[in-house]
Amino acid sequence: VQLQAFGGGLVQAGDSLRLSCAASGLSFSDYAMAWFRQAPGREREFVASISWSGTTTYYQDSVKSRFTISRNNAKNTVSLQMPNLKPEDTAVYYCAAHSSPEGWYHKVPAEYAYWGQGTELTVSS
Repeated sequence: VQLQAFGGGLVQAGDSLRLSCAASGLSFSDYAMAWFRQAPGREREFVASISWSGTTTYYQDSVKSRFTISRNNAKNTVSLQMPNLKPEDTAVYYCAAHSSPEGWYHKVPAEYAYWGQGTELTVSS
């Protein structure tokens, strides 16, 4: 199984960015997917998740009104659209797969079976 996250970079506050994660080696539609992030010196935290069908999404409160998670099961990809970025969004972003197709409500990293390598986002003020 391989999850490859990409799309990070250095942006300014107020900019928009879209992260994507390409999955291979698994039956993608059998997995709920999520994005986590880890800022320097902090624990990895849940950002957003999506059910296998894409019909249910779940967000951390701090990003709920800004970020949008989506997936394309035909292309085995999950994305995170992030408008109006803030310096506090600076972190390494990871995509993760949960072994239950309806496991979207899980927020603890240890509950996810597979992880991507992370893509770094830096938001300057």
